Amino acid sequence: MLNFIRSDLAQLTAYQPHPGGTSGEPVKSDTIIDRLDSNESPFDLPQELKEKLAWNYQQVIENNRYPDGSYIALKSAIAEYVNESVPSTINSQITLDNISIGNGSDELIRSVLIATCLRGEGAILVANPTFSMYGILANTLGIPVVTVERSENDFAIDLDAAQQAINQTKNPPIRVVFVVHPNSPTANALTAKELDWLRNLPENILVVIDEAYFEFSQTTVAQELVEHPNWMILRTFSKAFRLAAHRVGYAIAHPQLITALEKVRLPYNLPSFSQTAALFAMNHRQELLASIPQLLAEREQLVKQLSAHPALKVWPSAANFIYLRLTPTNNDPSFQLTGLTKQLKSQGTLIRQISGGLRITVGTPEENQRSIQRLKTTLESL
Repeated sequence: MLNFIRSDLAQLTAYQPHPGGTSGEPVKSDTIIDRLDSNESPFDLPQELKEKLAWNYQQVIENNRYPDGSYIALKSAIAEYVNESVPSTINSQITLDNISIGNGSDELIRSVLIATCLRGEGAILVANPTFSMYGILANTLGIPVVTVERSENDFAIDLDAAQQAINQTKNPPIRVVFVVHPNSPTANALTAKELDWLRNLPENILVVIDEAYFEFSQTTVAQELVEHPNWMILRTFSKAFRLAAHRVGYAIAHPQLITALEKVRLPYNLPSFSQTAALFAMNHRQELLASIPQLLAEREQLVKQLSAHPALKVWPSAANFIYLRLTPTNNDPSFQLTGLTKQLKSQGTLIRQISGGLRITVGTPEENQRSIQRLKTTLESL
């Protein structure tokens, strides 16, 4: 390693994105590729909306000018959208002061870590398996990561272990608890018991509740933010709003926390085209979110059909993906999973092998049926 690079980086592993194709595996030229490995929407933007964006890029966006760094229009649209899920009986509504915009939720996670834990001031707590970027980003910043396990039955957090970790971790203390609602890769929503535990955490611990899949679960804690100034919600445009290519995320939190995030974020962090696309998505949200019922119906069909296979254990899902594992056999399950994933890839179905199981994104009806058939055929050959 070059001598000027931090020595600890050699021990870290970078996030591994999906391969974006079937490189390394022989695939027939006429094979249809089904990308079900990244929890994206299977639907692109409607053609009319893409044409409006193209016109905007050609006629309105000035490429020689920096993007709007205030995001006032986008923040206003997001606040209106978030308030739609907050009961009108709640006294305090979300405003521009409660919102920060990020280049994907990843940037916001990194900003949270910088604003809370740097210089030895704090550690973070995560319950594995969960979204790996919390730990990856913390490690790159030299922030300790404390981990607890989840139940093998329903992937609920081991709350006794989590509370013990908070009580015993002193130097540095746990400053941030990260949870996903519903969790990735296991697709389970926070339970009533888990939410009660989060509600009772002291105010000197930040609770980050990642609602990346809110549009599919329709379960949010936004209505509780006014009661918990130490809570933050993360959301994204990459899933239900079909804008994964544009990398737009947002945080909803107490104005003082938003002010701290604004201090540490990079200037002009969201390109003009991404801002425009996100604003278009907000203004056309009824049209874009109209695909949700179809995806939920497809999800239930996937769960039903795959659960009927004796070699698979499939868990319920509150997201746009399902999680499954192979039932115990005399063979090495890790070897089987790797072989299964490779064979499916060679047939054109990309899925994610993760945390001892498989995560399969809900696709179009055609993608789902091809994937089910390929999966069943492949299982017979293992």
